[in-house]
Amino acid sequence: MKLNEISNNPGSHKRKTRVGRGSSSGLGKTSGRGVKGAKARTGTKVYGFEGGQMPLYMRIPKRGFKNIFANDFSEVNLGRIQKAIDEKKIDASGKVTEETLRKVGLASRSRDGIRLLGTGEITAKLDFEVAGASKSAIAAVEKAGGSVTTTFKKPVYMNKKGQPGKKAQRRAKSAEKKAARTGA
Repeated sequence: MKLNEISNNPGSHKRKTRVGRGSSSGLGKTSGRGVKGAKARTGTKVYGFEGGQMPLYMRIPKRGFKNIFANDFSEVNLGRIQKAIDEKKIDASGKVTEETLRKVGLASRSRDGIRLLGTGEITAKLDFEVAGASKSAIAAVEKAGGSVTTTFKKPVYMNKKGQPGKKAQRRAKSAEKKAARTGA
């Protein structure tokens, strides 16, 4: 074998197609683009345009929305907390806070804090201080001899004048009515 006999394997190297070099090449005049004007130029495409037919994105029904005011909790089940206690990751004698649960790796980052859910069983007597908890979680913790204190309060949205929004005003009125009815 000599250096001048070395060549690529057949089919491994494909030459670039040269377009617009005469009609006999098969890709002359419009260079395979088929039209003149804006559609023949680079960088211009009418995405989603289907020649006057109703486009696909308009034919398909739209459903749902993303609520930007929704509460964002990191959820932790009681069964996972009990497992962490059994593995000696959480000290059962002290108070269990959100910071403790994050350090152990049971909860990820969330905007509004951690919420306890009642899936699984808990046998240890623990005092929790979390943003929220389901009724079943609170019942299970109290049955085991512990307690749950929640710290999350719904934010009050202000209007342009700096006053509480309509929802907050309605909520305050209904709370007043309820207090008047119960006599508290």
